Amino acid sequence: TQAQIKVLIITGQDYPGHVWRETAPVLRKLLEEDSRFVVHILEDPHALDSATLTNYTVVLLHFQNWQTSGPGATARENLRSYVASGGGLLSVHFACGAWHGEWPEFQNIVGRVWHGAGPGKAQHDPRGPFTVRIVDREHPITRGLADFETTDELYTCLTGEVPIHLLAQAKSKVDQRDHAMAFTRDYGKGRVFLTTLGHDVKAFTNACVPQLLRQACAWTAGAKN
Repeated sequence: TQAQIKVLIITGQDYPGHVWRETAPVLRKLLEEDSRFVVHILEDPHALDSATLTNYTVVLLHFQNWQTSGPGATARENLRSYVASGGGLLSVHFACGAWHGEWPEFQNIVGRVWHGAGPGKAQHDPRGPFTVRIVDREHPITRGLADFETTDELYTCLTGEVPIHLLAQAKSKVDQRDHAMAFTRDYGKGRVFLTTLGHDVKAFTNACVPQLLRQACAWTAGAKN
């Protein structure tokens, strides 16, 4: 039998436009379609304060501390150490905006973060259909995936300079530029995957997104797809 991979989804706090109570169970369900994954949900980002991370092979961030401070120094060091020591990390949709401006090292861990563009400047295209283009078809995360149409928010505001490995991108209808939709990064001994896809239940269940997330979860865990 295949070894079980324990996955922890950390959620429970987000921007009001993101209904995590609906999307977190969908995330768990789509991941558990791979029988190797055993997925638990913790509905409090401050769970990062405890040693609970060490019980899991992969941590999936599904929260954003929109109007409050993010989990504090203990939580941040727990997560940093977890990834640096070989833990797998997935950041989904607005989780790239967690600890916004509070924790510079988070940008180094996940590679790119949400950057508020200022009043009157769009941070993503209006929610709607667009084409996600696979840039690296040989990577284990994207293997077997073709370009696909989805209905989602196309983020145009990611910022960061550290090296990333681009897997998929999409062209903004607003600025006509290509923007990263999925990429990987190594941090210490850990494997990190970030996707900006996943605004709502439809975005998580549409097209190739479930397969992309399952294969990303396996890759961050160091398992074969």
